[in-house]
Parts: sequence; C-alpha cells; structure tokens
Amino acid sequence: MADEKLMNRWLVVVGALVIQVSLGAVYIWSVFQTPLKAVFPTWTETQVTLPAQLVLAAFALAVIFGGRIQDKLGPRKVGTAGGVILGLGLILARFTGNLPPGPALAWLILTFSVLGGIGIGAAYVCPIATCVKWFPDKRGLITGLAVAGFGAGAFFFAPLAKALISGGAYQLFGLSLFTLPALGVFNTFMTLGIIFLVAVVVGSQLLRNPPAGYLPAGWTPPKPAAGAAASKVDFTPTEMLKTPMFWILWLTYFAGCAAGLQVIMKASPIWQSFSIAPMQPPVSESAFGAVAAAGAMAVSILAIFNAIGRILWGKISDNIGRKNTLVLMFAICAVAMFALDWMRAYPLYLAGICVVGLCFGGYLALYPAVTADYYGTKHIGVNYGWMFSAYGVGGLSGPFLAAWLMKTVKTVEYQVTDAAGQLVTKTFAVGDYRTAFFVSGVACAIAAVLTLSISAPKVKGG
Repeated sequence: MADEKLMNRWLVVVGALVIQVSLGAVYIWSVFQTPLKAVFPTWTETQVTLPAQLVLAAFALAVIFGGRIQDKLGPRKVGTAGGVILGLGLILARFTGNLPPGPALAWLILTFSVLGGIGIGAAYVCPIATCVKWFPDKRGLITGLAVAGFGAGAFFFAPLAKALISGGAYQLFGLSLFTLPALGVFNTFMTLGIIFLVAVVVGSQLLRNPPAGYLPAGWTPPKPAAGAAASKVDFTPTEMLKTPMFWILWLTYFAGCAAGLQVIMKASPIWQSFSIAPMQPPVSESAFGAVAAAGAMAVSILAIFNAIGRILWGKISDNIGRKNTLVLMFAICAVAMFALDWMRAYPLYLAGICVVGLCFGGYLALYPAVTADYYGTKHIGVNYGWMFSAYGVGGLSGPFLAAWLMKTVKTVEYQVTDAAGQLVTKTFAVGDYRTAFFVSGVACAIAAVLTLSISAPKVKGG
C-alpha cells in the first residue's frame, strides 16, 4: 500500500505546515468584522460575532468525524476533501452581499461557518495524527510544529485580507511589499477560498502514515518506572471517554481556548475600541484607517506569537513534562487576561495579546501530545477529535463572552469612502471588555489548579 512506503518523515512536516498556514486564516475574522458592519449596519455586535463562533464549533465537531475517517482511509484523502470543502465554503460566501441583512447572515453562517468549519476540521486533524505517528521521539516538539502553521496563518492572511478589502499595500511589520486592488469584503472571501483550496490539496499529498510498528532509527520507547502501575497503551474512544482524567483535561483545555479565542477573534475591534474612545468625532478617514491598520497589524503579530508558542511550549514540555508546562501556561495566561484592560497604549496592548497568543498556541501543541501520551496513537485521530471538542466549545463561548459581556460606552462617528467614491459618515460602537477579560482570567486560574491533578490513566481490572 502506498501509505505504508517508508519516506522521509520530515516531508510530512512540510505538508503539515502548508496545510495549517492556510487553515489558520480562520483567525483573521476580526479583520472582516468592521467592513461587514459597514455593509450591514443593522447587525449587532453579537450577530457579527456569530459566524466566528460557529466556524470554530463546526471546526471542532468536524475534527471528531475527520479523525475517525482518516484513521480508516488515511490522511491524504481526508485532507484533500477538507481543502475542497473549505475552498467551496469561502467561494460561496462571496454571494453574501447580494442578500438583505437577515438572509445574508444565515448565508454567511452556512458557507463560511458550516462548510468552512467542516473543511478546516477535516483537514486539520490529518497532519497532527500523521506527525505523532512519525515522531514518537519528539512528540511535544513535533505537534507544536504540526500546528505552528495554523497559528501563523493569520500573520500572512490578515494584512492580505485587509489590503484586498479596501485596496492598497500589502504590509508586513509596516513595510509595504506590493499593492493590491480593492475587491471588497465579499470578493475577498472568494479570493481566499481559491488560495486555501489549492494550498490544502497540495499539502495533503505529502501526508502518509508510517508502516505498522514504525520506530525512528536509534530510538527505543521509554520503559515504565519500576513498581509503577501499568498504563494502558491504546484506548478506544469509548474507553477514553470513561476515564475521569479525560474530563479534567477537557475542562482545562476549554478554559485556555475560551480565553485565547476571545482575544484572537476580537483583537482588531478591541484595539479599535481602546484607540477610538478618546478621539473627537467625527474621526477622519485617515485616522480611522490608521486605527484599522493597527488592528490588522495586531492580528498579524498575535499570529506570530501564537505560532511561536506552539513550538516553544511543545519543546519545553519534552524537557520539563506536560503537566508542569501546562500549569505554567495557565498561570501566565490568567495574569495577562486580568491585566489586559489596563494595557491601552499600543505597545502594551501588543504585549498583552501576544502573551495570551503565546499561551494559546501552547495549548494547541500540548493537548495532542498529552492525548497521545495518555491514550496512545492507534486511535489518535478520533481520540484527539473528542479532546478537541473543548476548543469548539471554547470557540463558541470565548468570542460570545466578549460580545455579550461587552458594554457599549458610547458611539463615535467616523468617515469612510463608500463604493461610489463618496465620503460618508458611519458610527462605531466603543466597547468595554473588562468583565469578559476577568471571567476568562478566573477560568485560566482554576485550570492551573486542576492541571496539578492530571496523571496517566491506569489499566482497570488487569
């Protein structure tokens, strides 16, 4: 069988990175939020946040089914199908602008959130499940690398989306690299859909499982400590779900994801609220454009730390252990969430959200490794799918908390050029996010305490 041919295992990592960079563009939603509200001014903050919540939920649900299917059919076929579904979802989202506000929101959810989320989930699980089988000797590091591209995707695609929506230079770190035409928000969905379809399908061709019983040259699996109770090697999904340890891990994963996704999916509008609040209305087009550009830059820089966290914490966990690393990350993330509302100068804001992104990236790297450590790799696709459902629930609740607990303190008028080239005045709702930040900080602090109790589940009944 083709999947059983021995290959250079690092080619799998290359394919994983190509796929994950494209899938990670799901984190650029905050760049679309203000342009969508400009087109549909009757959409509330909760409504414009809903597609971001639901794409994460569909993503997490699809990981369970995608993991089960890829365990049977192999990662290449499932990854390819995921790329096609994702691309199709974003291409169809292009027609949202042809509909009135109510049906438009439903269509955007159906295409971007449901189809896009299914495609992301199906493709996302394949690189992770494949890499942990090829790299049992570097499990923490390699799962970090396998998902690093997902965190980095927003770095490349947030400024691309912003430039395509309004026209102008594609900028990285303030440097203008090339100029792009103004396509508008809906044609930008279609353009990104085509890019993602091609990239994910190409990357999936490098995903192949190792032969049964594969071990890296020169590596011997570690033996249990003398006198230690035996741990089961490979749990089925049903067996895993019956262990109390799974649910402790699930709750802590949920807390970390809710905090991280709250910041990631709202990074641009949070910054816009911080910076526009003290401005005198009407805010000029140039001033508002500068604020929006800074918000998009914040999304990009956050993405870098999201990606770095996946590799950094994965490597650290190989050295000091998964439990110690998780406790440290949850404690750091809690402090950052408590402090974020006071970090309103742009450098401080970047520092705060980047610390959250660094920790969030670590969760995405460590929980696949922990799942493989505790429950084995035979059913890793579907087992991690169930563990990853915590991400989906966190994706629903994190951005929801930011929108639901946000208090609109005032509305500020700003000027913008419409599609007809006329300068028009619109309003921006300045939000207070302190309560949402506090709730997520408390959840991370509780997760740090819960993590102290985790240990590998033991064999019951011999």
